Amino acid sequence: MIGVLLVDDDPLTLELHAAYIARLEGFEVVGECTGVRAALNALTADAERIDLVLLDLTMPDGSGIDVLRRIRGAGSAIDVIAVTSVRDVEAVRRMSALGVAQYLLKPFPFAVFRDRLLQFRDRHERAVALAGAASQEEIDALIGGPATGAIALPKGLAAETLQVVTAVLRAHGDLSAAEAAPLVGVSRVTARRYLEHLVAQQVAIRAPRYGAPGRPETAYRLAGSAAPPR
Repeated sequence: MIGVLLVDDDPLTLELHAAYIARLEGFEVVGECTGVRAALNALTADAERIDLVLLDLTMPDGSGIDVLRRIRGAGSAIDVIAVTSVRDVEAVRRMSALGVAQYLLKPFPFAVFRDRLLQFRDRHERAVALAGAASQEEIDALIGGPATGAIALPKGLAAETLQVVTAVLRAHGDLSAAEAAPLVGVSRVTARRYLEHLVAQQVAIRAPRYGAPGRPETAYRLAGSAAPPR
């Protein structure tokens, strides 16, 4: 059973996420916190029971980034999924650098929450099952695909921006170039270049998105992630 600590300053959000967790096999809520201090206390007192933290970024007594920094500073390997309405690119960069497993933007339907948690459960179970030395394929599966930093980049593409594009794509699951551009802080044309590069490297896939009149829009998502319901 995967023990989950919920951290959010909104009691209604805590209640909603706890209800979502209750609907998923293999997970249980082991604590609920409404602030940074309470989260750090819980992580100290119940560390052995906590496998995953669903972490909001904005709280009255600090930031979720501070919580994640303290977790990593203590040498803890507890997994963290950011669950927040913060769309700031710098926040995405910081959380990614600190090893956040996923970055999930509010609001979202249960189906998106379920898919992200089940993806995490699969990686968690693979990590538990593995022992000793891992193969390249097993390592790629554990970290969610080939490491983008190892990809040879065409001229004009930057590794740091590629990491942000990948993090944004992981957080949203399904984005057009126009939607990704403001989240990354680049133009639509530049966002498309990075997205198409990820497609060429088989890290992401593209598919037409229907629903609006006229030509279908091209949407991108990481390879291996479930397509969102429409």
